[in-house]
Amino acid sequence: MKPGDVLAGRYELEELVGTGGMSSVFRARDRVLDRLVALKVLHRQYAGDGEHVERFRREAMTVAGLVHENIVTVIDRGEDDGCPFIVLELVAGESLKQLVARSGPLPVERALALGIQVARGLAYAHENGFVHRDVKPQNVLVNGDGRAKVTDFGIARPLEIKQGVTQTGTVLGTPDYIAPEQAQGQRVGEHTDVYSLGVVLFELLTGRVPFPGETFVAVAMRHINEPAPRVSSLRPDVPARLDAAVARALAKRPEERFPTMRAFGRELQACLDDLREGGAPTVVLPGAAARRPARGRGRGRRAPGAAALLGAGLALGAAALVGALLRGAGGGGPPVARGGGTAVHLRAVAAYDPPPGDGVEDDSRLRLATDGDPATAWATEHYANPHFGNLKSGVGIVLDAGGTVRLARLVVVTDTPGFTARVEAGDGPHGPFHALTRPELVGRRTTFELGGARARYFVLWITDLGPHAFDDVNEVRAST
Repeated sequence: MKPGDVLAGRYELEELVGTGGMSSVFRARDRVLDRLVALKVLHRQYAGDGEHVERFRREAMTVAGLVHENIVTVIDRGEDDGCPFIVLELVAGESLKQLVARSGPLPVERALALGIQVARGLAYAHENGFVHRDVKPQNVLVNGDGRAKVTDFGIARPLEIKQGVTQTGTVLGTPDYIAPEQAQGQRVGEHTDVYSLGVVLFELLTGRVPFPGETFVAVAMRHINEPAPRVSSLRPDVPARLDAAVARALAKRPEERFPTMRAFGRELQACLDDLREGGAPTVVLPGAAARRPARGRGRGRRAPGAAALLGAGLALGAAALVGALLRGAGGGGPPVARGGGTAVHLRAVAAYDPPPGDGVEDDSRLRLATDGDPATAWATEHYANPHFGNLKSGVGIVLDAGGTVRLARLVVVTDTPGFTARVEAGDGPHGPFHALTRPELVGRRTTFELGGARARYFVLWITDLGPHAFDDVNEVRAST
């Protein structure tokens, strides 16, 4: 097919705008409605191949059911002389791949804004039962208004599938962005798209992919076997929280990534909020890892020796400096409610360590989590295993609103970012509690959206300590 051809007596091809291994895309004019559209046409050599035709048909059916501002819209589908085509909205702009090739690494704020939009589109697809499986910058178009739209669902498949065109054991996708499980022909899911979007963000921020290589196999093996480089190793100005979020998305094991694309998008939004608010920078002090003596589990505390006292001195110095920085960034003083909400004072009333935990957490410093001073903190006990030795599901802190309230959001400030937590609620200080949010990676300042949950008691429930042997909760604030 060539410019000037008219398909199905209606769509006049004007210009070839892209081509791939399976299809070509033309800018075309719809003679009936007198508008420009994008026309994706299956290569004629595949028109007699049942598998290719079925995959092409399924793409049209998939995207036709996905109506979202960050997904390219399907307008029509048809066939001309035995060759199927899909009619899509025409996005006047460029792909993310072209954008990076033209401008190099993007400003952090712009990369985040684009990544959030892609995450929203993909989350919508996942929640409607489809995983994309080929997330890459070439498949994200950006229009003149800066809106990102995901396209090319050619190898998308239902999240729950028993049989279909492709099965476990078939490797599809683009090697630079392929998840380890996909490269090994294993079952894919939304975690697979999370990984690929992590690679896309890595490229937007650094201008290169994490695992370059000359062949499909060489690149795929690196995705399977090699730890991904940190964004910060190539671009030190990237905020620590964003660096950690991309690293989590690029975890080799699917269960270690964000639990959903929606959760990944929320974390990227929190990173963007921190950036726009001018959040305090991460401060790393020499010897800070030894800032507090290790504490035994369920035993009396030992008197600190000279080394422990030195560690405690470093802890106080580090906490004071971090607290000063947080206050300078608006972290101190009375809580400020966003979106017109009213600030609610929460009071930490109990450490929460129910069975199978041993009930031993530090109650003596509870008030420090809600005293209005981010330089002070309540801390978990000291654990040798970030997953609590697989002996229990987590530890938490119970917060009392003083009466039944409807909370819109809960904000956590910490000087030990990188742990995972969720918010729960209940009517009594001892439970039972029910989850209000999914687990989220906690940065220096993290907002949990609660949607007006009604309760008196709320729990910040820590499920994974992250990179630390213990975690601090410097301040918890809330608003209606």
